[in-house]
This record gives sequence, structure tokens and C-alpha cells, in this order.
Amino acid sequence: MSEAPEKFPFKLWPTLIAIAVGLIIWFVIPTPEGVTDNAWHLLALFVATIVAIIGKALPIGALAIIGITLVALTGVTAETPKAAMQDALSSFSSPLIWLIGIAVMISRGLIKTGLGSRIAYYFISIFGKKTLGIGYSLAAAELMIAPITPSNTARGGGIIHPIMRSIALSFHSTPEEGTQNKMGRYLAMVNYHANPITSGMFITATAPNPLVVDLVNKATGSDIHLSWTTWALAMFVPGLLCILIMPLVIYLVYPPEIKETPDAKNYARENLAKLGSVTRQEKIMLAVFALMLLLWANIPALIFGDQFSVDATATAFLGLSVLIMAGVLTWEDVLKEKSAWDTIVWFGALVMMADYLNKLGLISWFSSNIESAIALTGVGWVGAVAILTLVYLYMHYFFASTTAHVTAMFAAFYAVGLSLGAPPMLYALILAAAGNIMMTLTHYATGTAPVIFNSGYTTLKEWWTVGAIMSVVNLVVWIGSGLIWWKVLGYY
Repeated sequence: MSEAPEKFPFKLWPTLIAIAVGLIIWFVIPTPEGVTDNAWHLLALFVATIVAIIGKALPIGALAIIGITLVALTGVTAETPKAAMQDALSSFSSPLIWLIGIAVMISRGLIKTGLGSRIAYYFISIFGKKTLGIGYSLAAAELMIAPITPSNTARGGGIIHPIMRSIALSFHSTPEEGTQNKMGRYLAMVNYHANPITSGMFITATAPNPLVVDLVNKATGSDIHLSWTTWALAMFVPGLLCILIMPLVIYLVYPPEIKETPDAKNYARENLAKLGSVTRQEKIMLAVFALMLLLWANIPALIFGDQFSVDATATAFLGLSVLIMAGVLTWEDVLKEKSAWDTIVWFGALVMMADYLNKLGLISWFSSNIESAIALTGVGWVGAVAILTLVYLYMHYFFASTTAHVTAMFAAFYAVGLSLGAPPMLYALILAAAGNIMMTLTHYATGTAPVIFNSGYTTLKEWWTVGAIMSVVNLVVWIGSGLIWWKVLGYY
């Protein structure tokens, strides 16, 4: 029996469950009135894919390839095989997909050059006198690199987490020694919970955010386009307040045994000394970072006119091109950046399915039904938005991917809110914030979570406890301060 799992290249039970779910929707559940057969069959493929992703039946990229294949073979989007294949591959021409993929490739430069580590150690050298100060240093370092690292996993798990572990080790606070409660548990939790907050502050801080921009744009008939600047301005104040409060909340819930850390500053300074002076490659990386932020923030266009505006995806391509030409990244580095190519594939597949569910009318049908159910309760748009936001956020207990969650639910929930009278910009910002806050909940909520959880500094109970508490704190602070800040900005 112990050899059974090795017989399959996939996880057997998650695979069987996903197939069963797809077949039941396709063949057993009748197509509802007002929905076409093709739309219902595509829903079957989509839900089966999401179930397989949640169950991790195969790597998400492999599941995406299977999903693309099934869309092409079943012809649920078109009448001819050729047209169906074109539909199945349609999203790979989307600038949105390439923005994320290219930006993930660029983030490799932060790790390769050591600039990411230098930034983190610099903050610790300044604020590292107390454990709480180290927590704030990790959060500040996360915030500094968030705009340029759309892979929140690369940022929190690949850059900040190794530094966090090194600090804990220097104070002999490790799971192996059974001393994680000295400091490591606290730092690990701060390391993680900074990640969802910074992810919500910039479009380019995590993969689902550009998808939200795209869905809002389509739902409002292009009336609302959340530019990089608009998003950053709207989310900066609420996000900054959450960053300031989060380390204190965790400190109160699970306080570290070691509270004074006079050696941390020296530890950071020693590591900065080992890194030496800023290298040529780090300077180029920093310059590219600054250039991309200027272009994403649309500064040249604001100063010199619209003719100097640069598309966000073109900016990402420019940044990567400069790094390659300068030798900071090689083409081998780009080819080896598996997460980028993987993201392009699975993100493209999910976007394609979600797009055609909308085109085939299923999203509008689903939205109208939710709208009718909420309308029966008699609540106004304020109550409706509150209900929808809470359901949207806490449904993430059933998702292992924020992208899958946003793809599956955002368009329908946003459409319902709009139909019940919610101000389009206000509701877009609320759902966008909730879509990042939901990452706090579980040890599988997003890619960063298993990286940090598996390092052993926290128990499952501790992780879920802090996750539930931080979801409430972040929601109250973000939306509460956001309502005031967004009113000042004139967004509603």
C-alpha cells in the first residue's frame, strides 16, 4: 500500500474528486434556464480545474495545460476546432499576462545581485535594538521591494524569509532546538503577515492585482481604469496603517520571549560589511527599479505630456531588456526563472476560462441570481457590499491560490455590488483590498504561506489563530481608514 502513490504522477484522490465534480456539473446537473449549454459545460471544466488546483492534484501549470487542452477539444467556446484552439490560447497575447511574467523575471535580479538582502539588513541595522524593531525592519524591507516584485512568494519567501531565519538563528531561536518561541515564531509571523499587506498596496506587488484591474475595467465598460498611480495612492494610507499596526498585534498575541536584541544591529552591520560596497550590478538594478517606478507611476507623462506615457507591460519589458544588456541578468537566468514561465501558463489559462465564462453570459446569470437573493433581504447597497465582501474574503478558506479565487469570484461579486447601487470605484477598492487581506487566513492561502509555515516556527493552531485575528484587524483598519481616505481623494 505504501507504494501506491508512486504509481501515479498525480494525487489520486484530488484528481478523482476534480473529475467527478466536472462530470457531475456537465452531465448530471441540468443546464439552468437562462444559461447556454456551452457556458454550463465551460463552467464544468473551470470548476474541475479550480478543484484540482485546490487539491494540488498536479502542479498548477500542468493543470493549466490540461484545461487549455479540454477547452480546445470540447469546443465549448467556438463552433470549429481551429477557432476553439485560438480561443484556448487567446489570453497568451494579453499584456496583463506578460506584465506579471516579465516582472517576476526582473525580481530575480534582486536576489542575484544581493540588493534585496542589502535593503533588509540596512533596515535591521537601524531599527534592530528590540525584537519589535526587527519585526518592523522586516516589514519595511518587504514594503520597499513590493512595487517591483509581483511574485509575493519570491518577496516574502525568497528574499525576506532567509534573512528572518538567519536573524533567529543568530539568537539560537530555531525549531530544531525547540526554542522558536524566543524570537523566531514572532519574526516568522511578521515576515508572513507583512506580505498580504504589501501585496495590496501596489498593482505590481502580486499576480492577481492586474487581473482585478482588468475585471473592473471590463465590468464598467472601461469607465474605471485603475492605473498604477491610482491604485498606489488609494491603497498607500490604509496599507501603511496596517503595516504599522500588524507587528504590534502579533506581539500582543504571541509575544517573543526575547524582547531586547542589542546584538541585532551588529549582526546586520556585519552582514552589510560582508556584502561590501554597493556593486555595479546592484546600482544598475537600483536604477532600473527607479526607472520602472517612474514609468509605472506615469511621471514623464505628467511632466511632459501624454506622448511620453509608457504602457505598464512595455515598462516591464524595458526593465528586463536593460538588465540583460547590462549583464545583470543573463538569458540563462531568464530561462531558469521557472516561476515566471509557470505563471504565464497557468495565469493565462485561468484568465482565458474566466474571460469566456463572462463572454458566454454565465457571470451575468450568476450575478443576477446573487443580486436577487440579496435584494430579498431588503438591505441597501451598503449592507450588500458588507455581506459580499465578508463572503468573498472568508471563502478563501477553500482556496489555495489567490489568483484562482479572484478568477472564480471577483467578476460575479463585483457585478452584483454594482447592480445593487454600490459606487463602482469604492467597491472596486474594497474588493481589491479584501482579495489581498484573505491571504492572511491559512497556511496554504498563497505561495508564501507554505514556505514560511514549513520552516517550522509556528504550529498550525498558532498560524490559523493569528490569521483569523489579522484578517479582522486588516479588514477593519483598511476599509475604515480607506473610507475616509478615498472620500478625500474623491473616489466616491
